[in-house]
Amino acid sequence: MFLHLGNNYLVNTKDIIGIFDIENTSVSANTKEFLNFAAKNRRVVNCTYEMPKSFVVCLDKDFTETVYISQMSCATLLKRSKRIPE
Repeated sequence: MFLHLGNNYLVNTKDIIGIFDIENTSVSANTKEFLNFAAKNRRVVNCTYEMPKSFVVCLDKDFTETVYISQMSCATLLKRSKRIPE
């Protein structure tokens, strides 16, 4: 099934590695380094024109990570993902 991230962006729930709060996790140097590395390698998809609240890390078929920046909160995305039958 698919999870709607906002602005017509959908990801397959089987590809999701994690859903993270951008405000709390971006304080860590490791997270900043990961996000900068993903941005430099053009692996970041900005799903919003508004203030971002979360980011979703997905693993593609070729085993590379893609980071989706969303205006949805982590709680909203988690609720949506739990409503989806496996």
